[in-house]
Amino acid sequence: MAEINDKKRRKMENTRKKKRKQKHGEAGKEERNGNNEEAAKRSDETQAKSNPKKKMKNVSPYGNYKHYYGYRIGPGAEKEEDPRIKVFKKEWFEGKDCLDIGCNSGIITIQIAKKYNCESILGIDIDSGLIEEAFWYLRKIVKMESDGKKNTNDSNVKVVQDVNGSEESATKSSSAGADNGSRHNSSGERNLSDIVSFRQENFVRSRLPVKQYDTILCLSVTKWIHLNWGDDGLITAFSKIWRLLRPGGVFILEPQPWNSYEKNRKVSETTASNYHDIKYRPDFFREMLLDKIGFRRVEDLTSELSGTKAGFNRSIFAYYK
Repeated sequence: MAEINDKKRRKMENTRKKKRKQKHGEAGKEERNGNNEEAAKRSDETQAKSNPKKKMKNVSPYGNYKHYYGYRIGPGAEKEEDPRIKVFKKEWFEGKDCLDIGCNSGIITIQIAKKYNCESILGIDIDSGLIEEAFWYLRKIVKMESDGKKNTNDSNVKVVQDVNGSEESATKSSSAGADNGSRHNSSGERNLSDIVSFRQENFVRSRLPVKQYDTILCLSVTKWIHLNWGDDGLITAFSKIWRLLRPGGVFILEPQPWNSYEKNRKVSETTASNYHDIKYRPDFFREMLLDKIGFRRVEDLTSELSGTKAGFNRSIFAYYK
């Protein structure tokens, strides 16, 4: 009897060992094939513990890249003019109310305000961190301009000698820049903080504001709207832009090509799913905006564009309401 029980015990132990080996083998297979999210997660955790100094790759599911203009323009992006500005027309911005959708850190928003003297320009972005960065750049540039004007005024002070031989101080501009703390100087000139503003906003999901605009920009943003909210989200965005524009207003569009969708389709489960359901590819946008949304005509600005970095050679269009 004791011998029989001993055999049963050994048999049960062998069975448990086989099951443990089988379980470990399947787990290893799942991890090798990348089919098990839990296995992948455990692997990442193990790597992080074994190499804590290794940086995890930042994912930007909305195209909300940090240092975007550094990639697009180069180091010191806030000082270098974005090549796209060269194809813009002065009459689209001077004295006009403007909206920049997906402004990122606000570099091109600020540059447009500086070059074309808008009445106002609002930059919106889904990423609150980028909006904070945009305000930081705005404060920095306003301070640089204020310091520059002060230095210019100081250099204009010179010593002149009158006919009697006495010396007196004179200045070409006695009032400009006298009060750097005010938003307007005494000559009535506005600084950038009067013109430029930023706001965190999901344009697709937000309510339609009361204010309308003369010019709306959407530069390298449509792909991210498309991947995250599909065809319906894109149509919603285009329709909202048309309604926000005043009669005769201009919509400046820089769409990303379809091959760039493929490169970014896996940044999230949502983008991967929407990518396969997209019917209206970028080459259909022109027809959609003219025939479905209601724009009167379009102007292709691409041929005039030069100086863009590799990978950013994208078409730019101006649609007129």
